Amino acid sequence: MTDRIALITGVGGATGAALSRRFAQGGYRVAMLARNAERLAELEARIPGARAYPCDVADLDRLGAVVERVDAELGAPHVLVHNAVAATFATIFEAKGCGSRAELSGEHHVLVLSRAEARAGDDRAPTKAAERILAQCLAKDLGPRRIHVGYVSVDAAIDAPWLKATVALPNWQDKSEDDFAQPDAIADEVYHITHQHHSTWSFDHVIRPFTEHWTLN
Repeated sequence: MTDRIALITGVGGATGAALSRRFAQGGYRVAMLARNAERLAELEARIPGARAYPCDVADLDRLGAVVERVDAELGAPHVLVHNAVAATFATIFEAKGCGSRAELSGEHHVLVLSRAEARAGDDRAPTKAAERILAQCLAKDLGPRRIHVGYVSVDAAIDAPWLKATVALPNWQDKSEDDFAQPDAIADEVYHITHQHHSTWSFDHVIRPFTEHWTLN
């Protein structure tokens, strides 16, 4: 699988890094996109087959240039995992250099990682519901072209190294590791979804720890 390319946006120190490691372990060459160039450089040094591409995906001109660079240096991506928080899924396909890749022959996979609020239109994340609908429209449009689009909602706090220092969750001290979604486990699920047989492609996924109370359906 050395000719397989994965492009992952929003590569931080938790889920994005875990996704990069998982696809690299699966034999992919991985293009890692994120705004933090220093962190990307550290991950590039630790993950064999991964390349750092500093980029703010909200900047369409910059994103288009980076995608063209990935294409020239690694090849056209077979898997795209959109994990960036700040931009919508639409920017990936609308950016220069990305839309043409959707016309490639053969099987390709696009996964969008989001928050569980996308399923309920929660006022804390009003754009997430629209993001899910857009991804669903893309799935219906691109599926017949043999491009699989899937949507993954994480109904949990993710066990990120920076979370405890930046987010004040209620009863934080009472929570155990079981209450958090583990980045490596999320990455395993995403990897599985992007390797489904084309006769059993799935779209809508909600993942949560066994301790979660299902506050959102």
